[in-house]
Amino acid sequence: MTSSDPLNAVFEHIEANRTPFLDRLIDYVRHPSISAENVGIAEVGALLVEMLTGIGLETSLVSTEGHPMVVARWEKAPGKPTVLLYGHYDVQPADPIDKWLSPPFEPTIRDGRLYARGVGDNKGQHFAQILAIESHLKVHGALPCNVILLLEGEEEIGSPHIADFVHANIGILEADLAVTADGPRHASGAPVIKFGSRGEVSFELRCRHANGDLHSGNFGGVVPNPIWTLVHLLGTMKNADGEITIDGFDDEIDPPSKEELAAVERLPLDVEAVKRGLDLARLDAPAERPFYERLCFRPTLTINGFHGGYGGPGSKSVLPNEAFVKCDIRLVEAQDPADILRKVAAHVEKHAPEVEFIAQGSMYPSKTPMTSPFTAPLRRAFVAAQGEEPLLVPAGFGTLPNYVFTKILGIPAFDTPYANHDEANHAPNENLTLSCFYSGIRTGAALLYELGCLSFAERDPVKCDSCE
Repeated sequence: MTSSDPLNAVFEHIEANRTPFLDRLIDYVRHPSISAENVGIAEVGALLVEMLTGIGLETSLVSTEGHPMVVARWEKAPGKPTVLLYGHYDVQPADPIDKWLSPPFEPTIRDGRLYARGVGDNKGQHFAQILAIESHLKVHGALPCNVILLLEGEEEIGSPHIADFVHANIGILEADLAVTADGPRHASGAPVIKFGSRGEVSFELRCRHANGDLHSGNFGGVVPNPIWTLVHLLGTMKNADGEITIDGFDDEIDPPSKEELAAVERLPLDVEAVKRGLDLARLDAPAERPFYERLCFRPTLTINGFHGGYGGPGSKSVLPNEAFVKCDIRLVEAQDPADILRKVAAHVEKHAPEVEFIAQGSMYPSKTPMTSPFTAPLRRAFVAAQGEEPLLVPAGFGTLPNYVFTKILGIPAFDTPYANHDEANHAPNENLTLSCFYSGIRTGAALLYELGCLSFAERDPVKCDSCE
């Protein structure tokens, strides 16, 4: 018997069950679970408890101050690592409904893709993990390693209670590594392993001058314009060269390691194709900063929306009395969200004290060293399941709550996305290709197998002799 036979048996089971697995995914994503509107959350949480209990996991629905967490576990492999698999069962609102080609909660297959709200982000991806667990249990009656499955119901509204939950439940979440299947594969179609995620803070700036809108001829040049006040303030926060000019903004940034710099050099890139695909004449300043270094290692300041004054047809000679702007900042490792918000507030007070600063949500960045001893088994899992080496990305470009694993539990955390790069998550016509769904199940199964090939020597994972 070769060392790969147990995994091949699981792969054969997955192949034989492609149709029922897809039918079950369709049934799962048919249930709305919109956290922002508190629609279907309780129902889908109960559905998951029933589903996970049914496949042989010890499962509970754990209350928080917001939506509950689903926690499932199988821990019957002494001496083997414990992997914490994270996902989220909540989804984004479906608006704008009229942009969907088929109803968002009536899953529809077109051209090899399943279209439904939440199918890529994140139901289809964590359901692939669940089916990988089930397949091992069906074929072998046991899992190769210990598993804790944590499914959150508030990720799409910023995970406001996950840190408190993890702090309060460290004992039941004790694991050796965390793995999240979320987000898209690389734009080239290649699989990826991400070793971190950027953090985020969001805030609003509000300005009001007069007690009502005024005639721009009678009062223009006399009464201050709140839109101009905000424009000038924003101009002091980021200059035309692309530099964020808030005092102390980048004081606490971990520089990339040599392994991380080498990794981004290996990532496929066609800048001209990116610009053509987005109808861009240029990239944002500074032009000399390498593409992936911006996305992995540099923070950002983004104006999400600017609101004020007249926006209807034609013209209106009005001097508005109020305006507001919404912004977010993506953070990189070692930036602290509270510290950044304090620095932004101080900047506003210094440059435009009449502007109201309103702090909103925040999340820490997360980072795992690329030299982690778990990197090798994760790479082997992708090769076994998908037949190609994954790209190694030092930090994901978006934001996930992986910091609760790296900073609270103190374990390495990885993101292994299964979805296609054009999944349209958060947008109309969200989709998951069927090939990505099936390869996700295979990859999840291979991940469990490769982790099961490790034993521990003083908590450092080493390859078992039987798996050589």
